[in-house]
Amino acid sequence: MPFPALRLSRLGQFTAEFPDAEALHIGLARWNRRRLAVQTPTPDWRETLNDDCRMLRLEGAFIEAFRAHVAPMVAAVPSDPEGFIAWFEDLKMSGPGQWDPLFAWLETTASFDQLKWFLTQEAAGEAGFDDLVAMTQVKLPTRPKLELARNYWDEMGRGAEGGMHGPMLERTVKRLELTPTIEGTAWQSLCLANTMTALATTRRYVYQSIGALGVVELTAPTRVAAVDAGLKRVGAPPEARKYFALHAQLDIEHSAAWDAEALVPLVSENPACARFLAEGAVMRLICGEECFETYRAHLWAHTHPVVYAAE
Repeated sequence: MPFPALRLSRLGQFTAEFPDAEALHIGLARWNRRRLAVQTPTPDWRETLNDDCRMLRLEGAFIEAFRAHVAPMVAAVPSDPEGFIAWFEDLKMSGPGQWDPLFAWLETTASFDQLKWFLTQEAAGEAGFDDLVAMTQVKLPTRPKLELARNYWDEMGRGAEGGMHGPMLERTVKRLELTPTIEGTAWQSLCLANTMTALATTRRYVYQSIGALGVVELTAPTRVAAVDAGLKRVGAPPEARKYFALHAQLDIEHSAAWDAEALVPLVSENPACARFLAEGAVMRLICGEECFETYRAHLWAHTHPVVYAAE
């Protein structure tokens, strides 16, 4: 089924409540970095708690405004397992941001410096897929919980430090001498990380988080394969490409398992959750779409892009 042609003009500006999207997402990104860090008890915990409550209200207002925006896009999502999976799988071809021409350009045309700028943006906006999965799986039913556990174990390199995905990406950042910072990152990229973090850390958005994580597994392989090919073309060392080469293959397997062992059981048990799963998936894709458009606006200021058509 075709995906509805409804999208955002600018993320974060759904209502007058967010007149400055950049300030909102820089603030949320700084807060997320602080609140998720390993900490020890401090005497000012009451002040910290008050600040957390203020930020949680801002985060909640943003997510609820986002949900209201995507509501028309998921209003007719099927609530039976077979129909839902067909709808979900179709996002790979017709969802927001799919087959964006940015990735053919990164693969075939971008310079090493341009690839490094792109990867710096992506690294700064990385929310940590392993942690998002770990936070989402709390109290899930057995089959989905086991699937998220298997996914997490892969993210952990199946117990081998050298195979852990998070540190693998960190090695790419170090090997390419990238310097990602919150302040130097497009707010659209920060918004993507803030959205994913909000869904995974807030129990009322568990279904949305599962949908968002699942759609990453579904749609990432083509994009990361293009990035890997682009890095290889400009002579990046294999160590710097390993993260992307791995996910180009592994995420295909992860996506099939996520469908069968997480999405199908959840929709079978509770058909009403299909809409919430769909919300998270569409929200994640819109965030990606806005990032891709922002990156192109920066990178293509003086170039002519190659068109990337779906086969």
